[in-house]
Amino acid sequence: MPHSLMYQQEHFVVLETNQPEQFLTASELLEKLKGILPKINIQDFYPELRSFDSVEAQAKYLLDTTCELKLGFGQYLQWYAVRLEK
Repeated sequence: MPHSLMYQQEHFVVLETNQPEQFLTASELLEKLKGILPKINIQDFYPELRSFDSVEAQAKYLLDTTCELKLGFGQYLQWYAVRLEK
C-alpha cells in the first residue's frame, strides 16, 4: 500500500521560458499561476477553465490536474512536485 506522503505536493520545481529553475511551495506556485492567468488567453488552450468563476479556482484546478501552462508560441511554464526532505 502506498504511503500517503507520496501524494503530498508541498514543493514544486518550476521551469519557465528563459528562466533558471525555481523551487516554490504550493502556495507560492498558486500565487504565480494567479498572476499569470489574467495575462493569457486561457480560452484558446484550456476551455475547461470557463466553468470556474474566479482566477483562484482556475489556478487551483491547474495546480491539481496538470503540470504545464501554455503561455503562447515557444513560451511555457511547467511545474513538478518534488520532495525536499527524506
